[in-house]
Amino acid sequence: MKKSKEMDMLNGGLAGKLIIFAIPLALSSILQQLFNSADVAVVGRFAGDDALAAVGSCVALVGIFVNLIVGLSVGPNAVMANLIGQKRRDEINSTLHTIMCFGVVLGIILTVIGMSTARIILEVSGTPESVMDMALLYIRIYFLSIPFMVIYNFSSAIIRSYGDSRRPMIYLFISGVVNVVLNVFLVKVVGMGVEGVAIATLISNILSAAMAVIHLYRKDDEFRFRFKDLHIKGSELKRVLAIGIPAGIQGAIFSISNVFIQSGINSFGENAIAGSSLALNFEYFTYDIAAAFAQAAVTFTSQNYGAGNYKRCRKIFWMCMAFGIVFTEVLSVIFIIGKDFFVRIYTPSSAIAEYAVIRMEHVCALEGLTATYEVGSSALRGMGKSLAPSIITIIGTVVFRLIWMATVFKAVPTYDMLMNVYVASWVFTGLAIFVTYMIYTRKFRHIAN
Repeated sequence: MKKSKEMDMLNGGLAGKLIIFAIPLALSSILQQLFNSADVAVVGRFAGDDALAAVGSCVALVGIFVNLIVGLSVGPNAVMANLIGQKRRDEINSTLHTIMCFGVVLGIILTVIGMSTARIILEVSGTPESVMDMALLYIRIYFLSIPFMVIYNFSSAIIRSYGDSRRPMIYLFISGVVNVVLNVFLVKVVGMGVEGVAIATLISNILSAAMAVIHLYRKDDEFRFRFKDLHIKGSELKRVLAIGIPAGIQGAIFSISNVFIQSGINSFGENAIAGSSLALNFEYFTYDIAAAFAQAAVTFTSQNYGAGNYKRCRKIFWMCMAFGIVFTEVLSVIFIIGKDFFVRIYTPSSAIAEYAVIRMEHVCALEGLTATYEVGSSALRGMGKSLAPSIITIIGTVVFRLIWMATVFKAVPTYDMLMNVYVASWVFTGLAIFVTYMIYTRKFRHIAN
């Protein structure tokens, strides 16, 4: 059998390989975020402030499902990479088909759940009644793309497990261009509103999923995919879910906390809603860099932990942490310096821009801190420890934020103080994850030295 062209994560220098792996992954995530970012930009420019507020009201709800899917995809990535590290290649193909079959079932279930809970969540988050109908129209069309998002993310996790982070980037670049073109065509030319950008996103997600699956279908090694071989094997699924479920729940609950924060944002009116959702795009772009090095940490750690190379696992942790913080902050500084220019790309409204700039200065400016808990959590998951980082992150980014909302924000109910909750929770969570990593790795530190 012809073997996949794999990156050797077990031998040789690390710095260059980590960067080569992470950069395409960061660009992939940024391109994926451009799906929603393009929605925001197009409706803001061509469909009016009400449409922008409607799409903005859905940001937190979309985040729940996206973060759940991305979190769950950590399981397939870690398990497949670990099989490679342990040289258990005879199990790879069967595990791949279990992952893909589960992805199809999961996508359908999440779509049904999303459709049935959309109104409730939008109402809980305080979406203004004036934009509720538009928000529901947008989100219900958007939810049709959930199965394809699951398939794309699971397929990409498999592809990345052997070191290829470039192909997922290419697939998202192609589908991202299609998304932007369709956005402009359906809204500006055809005259659609929020339904136009939702349809464009749906088509783009179908395209990216199809390209990833076709790539696996064309392979002739243990990573080949065949529809006839789809199955779910309990022991394989259990390994994937043991890592994926805690990460997925963490991501979903993390977004649920943002629904409550969104309710605070909504209390400041439609300009604040639109401005906050606008600025959130820049946070996603910067966070994607930290998340890329976190993904590098879980993939490289999974292989090396499987191979018993604990010293190399520690080097991976420290390098990914440093790269994640530094590269994220570089992009954050660029956005802050050019904040007026970047905000005007999305909206001509000065009232909306004012809220966007405030959020950028309070949150985006220190986005590099997210690498402290993301990389630490991923390194632990690469060693098979997924529950502990999930619990800590939920406490730090959910419970902590809810307490902040009920105490600090209640005492000082300003938009600026509401934005401060993000950085405060990152510091708390980052320190807790770091301590947990140090405690866990202490037991094999003497082996690594």
